[in-house]
Amino acid sequence: MASDQYDVIIIGTGPAALGAAFHLTEQRPSLSILMIDKAPVCSGGLLNDCKQNYTFPIGFAEEYWTREEAERLLPLVEERLRPAIKEQKNLETYRRRAERVGAILYDVRQAHVGTDRSRLLIRRLMDELAGRGVRVMLECEVTGIREGDGGAEVTVGGTERLRAGTVIVAPGRRGFGFLQRIMEQLGIPYIDNIVDVGIRVETRLDNYPIVRDYYDPKFYFPERVRTFCTNSGHARVVLERYEDFSLVNGHALSEEKSGNDLVNFALLKTIGLKDPVRSGHQMALFLGRLAHEIGGGRPLMQRVGDFRMGRRSSAETFNDDLYSFRPTCPVTAGDLGLAVPAKIMRHIWAALKKLDTIVPGVLHPSTIMYYPEIKMYANKPTFIDPHFRVSPRLYMIGDGAGTSRGITGAWASGIRAAEGIVRAGGQG
Repeated sequence: MASDQYDVIIIGTGPAALGAAFHLTEQRPSLSILMIDKAPVCSGGLLNDCKQNYTFPIGFAEEYWTREEAERLLPLVEERLRPAIKEQKNLETYRRRAERVGAILYDVRQAHVGTDRSRLLIRRLMDELAGRGVRVMLECEVTGIREGDGGAEVTVGGTERLRAGTVIVAPGRRGFGFLQRIMEQLGIPYIDNIVDVGIRVETRLDNYPIVRDYYDPKFYFPERVRTFCTNSGHARVVLERYEDFSLVNGHALSEEKSGNDLVNFALLKTIGLKDPVRSGHQMALFLGRLAHEIGGGRPLMQRVGDFRMGRRSSAETFNDDLYSFRPTCPVTAGDLGLAVPAKIMRHIWAALKKLDTIVPGVLHPSTIMYYPEIKMYANKPTFIDPHFRVSPRLYMIGDGAGTSRGITGAWASGIRAAEGIVRAGGQG
């Protein structure tokens, strides 16, 4: 039976929200729980190709996590997601090469589901929660949250009001702006001074053969540049709409699908802004819109061969000579130098040259650089306890709240919030 009163309302259905919901139903099965999401299906990283990293610090915001705390919770995440951990080979060879150029290669336990199979995983998880009595409202947008002495009130669609003892806000990276609006409405102090800006690289599998040994290699370079979200097998670069412009991202199908002999990965630079420029969100919007205008309403792409020669790419650049593969995401051929801030491009290019020393071939003239790839997960609310509580009745978790940077870290942050609710008696 439908109700307007719950013990716990969780805003979002991504990994952080699921982590909280599973732990609450395990520890306090009598709680009434509602999950709300404006998307038509469970959102977050699970809906994409669903890479999972089970080694600290990958996926964790280190200012909020110790190794001991992450390693305490990662087995609980693994128990629920049931990953098939990928085999790794020849890491020592690549690690030695990385050290020689001042880079670090992390050895990470990884799993990969695939875009074609991620919804099966989501269905299993949501069916389990439904069997535990959790109610889910999809395609319903939360428009406000208000706290009172007796609990909290969540407004849906501008008119419907639902009450709860505790509210967990877990909107993910796409909910970055929503989370800021809620914090401003409620007077919750926060900072937003970090953003990841970078490119997505696409090349032939033969030019980046490390993925045969290590599915998603985690290289960290000087100047806060790192590789992120590598895709191989049947790999594609895709567009993701954000407000009034598009960003690029990468997906890969499961190993059940035939490969296309391509690889893509992101190279991201983490930027920490100082006064008086303080908003990573506003910087991301500016850069995204600038690329949108320069690209005629689409992101940009440029061949490495053209970039090295100091000339823009054009439709004619993508021919059948050296450039023997077509882009999987044919956006606007152009000049990244017109859109990427010079300092960011300089550091990314330096990292790419180091990567080409570690894995020779990645800077083949045919390799494509797409821009922009921007990650916004650096809202940093002022938490009042270790369980990511921001006020007496409200918790904020996941990538959108800056507590994590990936599926497993987000799920673990949901468990930590749920532990706080359990210790407080079930309703905060």
